[in-house]
Amino acid sequence: MELFGTAGIRGRVEETVTPELALSVGQAVGREAETVVVGRDGRQSGSALAAAVEAGIESAGARVRRLGPVPTPTLAWASRGQYGVMLTASHNPPEDNGIKLFVDGVEFDGDAEDRIERRVESGLEPAPWDEWETVERADVLGTYREAIAAYARGHGAPLEGLGVAVDCGNGMASLATPQVLYELGAEVRALNANVDSHFDARGSKPTPETLTGLCEFVAGHDAVELGIGHDGDADRIVIVDGDGAIVHEDTVLAVLAEHYVSASDAADPVVLTTPNASERIDERVAAAGGRIERTGLGVLHEGIAEIRATAADGTEIVFAAEPWKHVHPRLGGWIDGVASAAVFARLVAANGLETLREPVTERPYRKDPVRCPDAHKSAVMDRLETRLPEAFPDAEATLDYGVRLSFPDGSWTLVRPSGTEPYVRIYVESEAADELLADVRSVVEETVSDVTQT
Repeated sequence: MELFGTAGIRGRVEETVTPELALSVGQAVGREAETVVVGRDGRQSGSALAAAVEAGIESAGARVRRLGPVPTPTLAWASRGQYGVMLTASHNPPEDNGIKLFVDGVEFDGDAEDRIERRVESGLEPAPWDEWETVERADVLGTYREAIAAYARGHGAPLEGLGVAVDCGNGMASLATPQVLYELGAEVRALNANVDSHFDARGSKPTPETLTGLCEFVAGHDAVELGIGHDGDADRIVIVDGDGAIVHEDTVLAVLAEHYVSASDAADPVVLTTPNASERIDERVAAAGGRIERTGLGVLHEGIAEIRATAADGTEIVFAAEPWKHVHPRLGGWIDGVASAAVFARLVAANGLETLREPVTERPYRKDPVRCPDAHKSAVMDRLETRLPEAFPDAEATLDYGVRLSFPDGSWTLVRPSGTEPYVRIYVESEAADELLADVRSVVEETVSDVTQT
């Protein structure tokens, strides 16, 4: 049994994330918890799955605090000092759902997920009847929004007069981001800000294709200086400039990273990011006096824990992010798109978006998959660890999370196996992006061919 991916358990509700599975996961979590907060997004299947999870938790002898429909970062915030279960498939289509587990404001690490998986596989029995617990309703949204607004006030400038359009995508951001920005003084235009279980207004994943309405709205309204797009559960964020163009996710990350390093009084401020993140982030962090560490995709929380476990005095993780998803460590250990929206808006109010972007070097960026059967991925990557550095001897190679080559001119490429599809993925950022991509792809394709034909 392999339940957990890089973002909890996720899949079709008729086949994978069923009420039976939700009941078993609830029992497994309830075995080690005293109290569990349970939240869900607005999907059609959310109510039934939440009821099943709650039944499992209660029958294992733990209390349930039912939050109802909330953004994932709200559930994470509410799980501080206790356990949390969020029913969400984030940006997946409406027929999917998922289960994401938290403890003390942080996602379960791999060891904890393995423990839950073993319990589910073993088929747990409920606790004795007189140890079954009950559920209580808890309303935390208002307090969460106040906490985010208070945190954001420590950054940038007041939002009075700043026009911001927020595309909530019929998702859970509808309950948080417009309200927080309004509290901070912004002139808010909320788009698709009703929770819709079918995401009828647009797909729940914020992409250039799904955010055309937001881009057109911002471009067509002179009073709107900033656009913000969210996914279905409000952990992702996309930024749109005043001309209605999407700002590259790595530029957003670079701006926030530079800000957090500059604002830090730590002797050794660290920004944690992922191998597919741009060198533009490294450049801005170094310019501000900090340094970069990298961890695997989908495990920012585990990377934070590893660094903190071995950190010297004076080392502080001031920001952690992968594209579109950000952790604000002084706020907490969870990914929070609502907090990112509030902090970024206040930085724009203080400096203007173009001023924030001006020092960031934005080289052309490409992504390209190469088909590779799952059974051969490991052997392919083993060979690429030697072949790619040999093919590009002027680059510095790191092999922690795939093969990443960094060139003296700031260009880079990453080759890594997909965790969900039969591909090896190539990422390239360079002034000569198409040429570098072609060269890297040639090495990857030759290697896949060699491995699959032996």
